[in-house]
Formats: sequence, C-alpha cells, structure tokens
Amino acid sequence: MTLVPLPQAFFRAPIAHRALHDRRQGRIENSPAAVRAALAAGYAIEIDLQLSGDGVAMVFHDEELDRLTGRPGWVRDHSSAELRSIRLKDSTDTIPSFAEVLALVGGRVPLLVELKDQTLTMTETDGRLEAAVARDVARYSGPLAFMSFNPHSVARMAALCPGIPRGLTTSAFDPDDWAPLPPATCDALRAIPDYDRTQSSFISHEAADLDRPRVAELKAAGAAVLCWTIRSPQAEAEARKVAQNITFEGYLAAFPA
Repeated sequence: MTLVPLPQAFFRAPIAHRALHDRRQGRIENSPAAVRAALAAGYAIEIDLQLSGDGVAMVFHDEELDRLTGRPGWVRDHSSAELRSIRLKDSTDTIPSFAEVLALVGGRVPLLVELKDQTLTMTETDGRLEAAVARDVARYSGPLAFMSFNPHSVARMAALCPGIPRGLTTSAFDPDDWAPLPPATCDALRAIPDYDRTQSSFISHEAADLDRPRVAELKAAGAAVLCWTIRSPQAEAEARKVAQNITFEGYLAAFPA
C-alpha cells in the first residue's frame, strides 16, 4: 500500500454533510435533490454508503429504514430494486444507489464517501460493501476519497483501490454515545491506532474533540484534518483553527478566501 494524499480540491470548498440537505425544501440527506443542490452551489459532497441485500452500494446513512423513510426494517434485508423504490420522507426522491450518485456528480466536485460499519462492532468486515464500492468507482474520474469509522473497512479499500485516497472517520468515542459498542473498543479507537497501517492520508474528526493531542500529533506528521459536523459560522471559525476543511449542515458555509 502507498499513501495517497487528498487532492487540493478537497480544501477549496466546504463539504456538504450528506449533501446539501434541507427537509423544509424537500431535500433529504443523501438524496439526489440534496446532491443536485450541492452541485449547484459548488460545494464538495459527503455521502454515506450501506449495502443492499443483493450486494449493491446504496447511498443511505442508517442501518434501518424507519427514520428516513417511515418504513420498518433493515437496509440489508432489501434488494437494491426494492430500496430504489422506497420514497424518502417529505420528498419525491427515493433511495439512490452509489452508481447513480456517481453519475449525477460526474467528477464536478470532490466526493467524500463514508462506508458505514457493516459489522456494528467495528470488527473485520466480510468485504461485500467494499467490493461493491470498488466496482462502482472503477471507471469514475474526479476527486474522490474514502473513509470509515471502521479501520478494517479502510484497510480493505486500500487494497482494492490503492490509488484513491482514504482516511479514518474519528471521534472522542464517548461510550455513552456509542453504546452498545464496548467501552474497551471505544478506548482503542479513540487513540486512532490504525492510521499508519491503513496508509491513511487524512482524518475526519469530531469537531468538539479537535483539541485532542492525537489530532495535533497526526497533523504535525502530515495528516490532513477534516472535521464533522459544523452547524454555524461560529463553530466553523473555531474548527478551522485546527481543521483544514469542514463538513457542514444547516447553514450555507462560506468558501475560503
């Protein structure tokens, strides 16, 4: 594996968290409408991926359907065709596949892709989501990077797509916030021990925890530092004292001068 730095394009525009969503305007997180709005505004885009029952990468944040669709059940228990037919709440959009979003973006803005933890335990994955993602991006051109809270997923992407930048999504890993993840697992992940072994070139760290010494240590060693999730200009100004770019929602972030 070789370290692949984030392209400079990832530092030129704020990153719209789950695309530029606004439920009041019918733009639901990770939806085609939210992607189109981010493209129109010139923002970089962050999206989340879950795996369908038939092995297709779908653009959806949660493991379960209910919060965003009002339907019961798990994403993994539905085929991609079924998922593409399910309407998102307060929207005319349905759940898109990763391939559909790649076609929509078409390399016009940077795309930051988070692979959600399929194990729910941050342990070794079965590789199905990672393989699906690698297939989808095989012919994609444009600024693209992968990340995950699960370092095993990042390591798999490094092996499958060695030329695409990858990083770790990182956090304070407060056990109360991450339950039922075991406190011992939270303690281990908090130290960001897998940065080197995954040949990551960046982290996307929890904004409220940016003063952690490990973040400063990684930045001093050359890691790019992104952060999540910024919800006001005031929080953005504070985060930018450490982070080189932000992931934002709920307001229109300003472009760097």
